Parts: sequence; C-alpha cells; structure tokens
Amino acid sequence: MKIICQHCLSINNVPKKDEYKKANCGNCKNSLLEAKPIELTSSNIDKVLNNSDVPVVIDFWAPWCGPCKAFAPVFTNTAMGFPLKALFAKIDTEQEQFLGSRFKIRSIPTLIVFKDGKEIERVSGAMDETNLESFVRKFI
Repeated sequence: MKIICQHCLSINNVPKKDEYKKANCGNCKNSLLEAKPIELTSSNIDKVLNNSDVPVVIDFWAPWCGPCKAFAPVFTNTAMGFPLKALFAKIDTEQEQFLGSRFKIRSIPTLIVFKDGKEIERVSGAMDETNLESFVRKFI
C-alpha cells in the first residue's frame, strides 16, 4: 500500500499488515510509525490525497480559534494510535484560505476524511479522544 512519509512527504510502498514492528521511509529513512499530524498546504495537498492508500483525516483549524487550540492535543494524541492505518493532517485556514474555500469550510474546527482522493465524511466541532478514535475507526 502507498504511505506518505510524515517527515519528507515521500510516497512509500509498504506491505499491508495488521501490525508493524519497523517501517522506515525509503527516502529520508525516518520511521513511518511516528504517526504525528502533518501540515498540508496548497502545494502538497493533492500529492498527499492522491497517493495515500490509508484514510487521510484533515483538521481544518485557525490559530485564533479557541476550540481549535483545545482540540489540537486531542488530534495529535489520537494520531499516534493509528500508525500506517490513517494519516492525520492539519490545514491552517488562516494561512491557506484557498483550501478553506476549496473544501467549503464554514466553521472550525472541521474534520474531513478522504479515501482514494475523495471526501467521504466531514464533521464540525471538537471531539474528545474517545469520539475521535471511534470516528476514525469507521474508515479503516
């Protein structure tokens, strides 16, 4: 399956398994098991969405948004529980206003799940870790 490296955004082919002990990027050699959210921009979003065989969960947020700031650690902590199962990403709608418009973001935080480059579900508002984990598991 195709996996995007969180460190260098290279595309990696990784065998599909239930559990991984080790998986490193072929380009930068960093671990693909470090499942921290990546920052997406207008210049890299299409590469990520079109080359990921796992669901891509994007948090649309802004630095001035209180609920977004409160949700950020929940999103990061939850991401760590899904290495090579889902790719978590963030888009700062203040910096990337074009992407906010492109994806018709009306309120923040908004989460959109993409599979095979297509939006499959969205939800607005912050969640706790339990609800976010349940939400993401539906797409794995």
